[in-house]
Amino acid sequence: MALAMARPWKHPKTGIYWLRKRVPEDLRPILGKREEKRSLGTRDAAEAKRLHAQALAELEQRWANLRAPSKPISEREAHELVAPAYEWWINLHRDNPGEQTAWKTKFFDELWQHHDGSKYTNLPVLEEVRQKEEDGYYAALIMEQFCREEVQKLLTSHGLKVEWQSRSKIEKAFGAAIQRASLELAKLAKGEFARPPSSQPTMSVTQHRPDTIGANEPVAFETLITGWASERRPMQKTIYEYKRALGNLAAFLGHDDASRLSSQDLVAWKAKMIAAGLQPKTIRSAKLAPVRAILQWAVDNNRLPVNPAARVTLGLKTRAAESKRGFDDKEAAKILTAARAETDPVKRWVPLLGAYSGARLSEICQLRVQDIAKVNGIWCMKIVPEAGSLKTLGSERIVPLHPAVIEAGFFTVRIQFDIRPDIPGLAAG
Repeated sequence: MALAMARPWKHPKTGIYWLRKRVPEDLRPILGKREEKRSLGTRDAAEAKRLHAQALAELEQRWANLRAPSKPISEREAHELVAPAYEWWINLHRDNPGEQTAWKTKFFDELWQHHDGSKYTNLPVLEEVRQKEEDGYYAALIMEQFCREEVQKLLTSHGLKVEWQSRSKIEKAFGAAIQRASLELAKLAKGEFARPPSSQPTMSVTQHRPDTIGANEPVAFETLITGWASERRPMQKTIYEYKRALGNLAAFLGHDDASRLSSQDLVAWKAKMIAAGLQPKTIRSAKLAPVRAILQWAVDNNRLPVNPAARVTLGLKTRAAESKRGFDDKEAAKILTAARAETDPVKRWVPLLGAYSGARLSEICQLRVQDIAKVNGIWCMKIVPEAGSLKTLGSERIVPLHPAVIEAGFFTVRIQFDIRPDIPGLAAG
């Protein structure tokens, strides 16, 4: 009996086509699953066949790589493997290049060196932290870890097995790509836009007017989001927010075809949001920015000729009465006084730790017992990614505990928690 040819599977509820393929038995222990499933992000049967063939080829290559033994990789191969990282980093910060501060270009030469922390041991803890930050000690460690994590994702996605020397080459090549992209972003932040090569003809405005894009093949928003997400590999929260923004736009337009979208449509959508009373920051960051990023990805990948959202901006300013404000002294004192009287550990310590450290709420709430420790004789709390996700690469830090927190009985309560027999796994720090 002949085996049926692999073909796209149509979801019975959503109508979206998927790739579904049984994992070979020899790879199941490695992958930990019996079936590979991947959304093709389209309801169009012809488009699904094209995307299915591409996804299937990538999947078969990944399985072949998993079966192959580890092999050495040359520096050239390492740079070729991480080449997409340059465009990924550029596109990630394209709209606001000046806000790229996670990658410290001035400390690039400090990467992959021996980071000797012994020269700081005789310094007071605050001076040690200041000096390490000034020398790029922390920055280099964070940037190296970022390279290792991203290279691990890359190797996993390709199913590649490499020896440690080759992995080191790939990590260094990845860092070099991010360094080049960061330097380019610094130029973009200053308005130093690169001119198109003279051999490339300039696009005619009349030839590709945004309001004539409808002559092209339909391009569903969901298809673009799926393609963008598979390349950029953002967090699930970001994917959710981008889908919601494109969904709101589709509801306004009455369709989800990006090829029919014009700048006039986006201006009208913006006007409706302003009239509805949405905050300027919400319109700029949560609505227009995701749409602009997705459409720019479509342009960069030859799915659309132009980005109709490229010049759609918002000049509406937030009035003083509408902006967020902090607590005044009386309000802060009232909250901290109430916190001191609380018996619930969350209501008692989260406000106090936040007030005396400046740490984010999420950073405080995910602290573990082992994150409270002495550093050079001073009690500190460690904000580390092992405890939970951090907002930026530079968020990892060590914060000394304020004497007011200690005087409020923080360690008395903590010791009681450490010795409770009904909470396994907690040990005194």
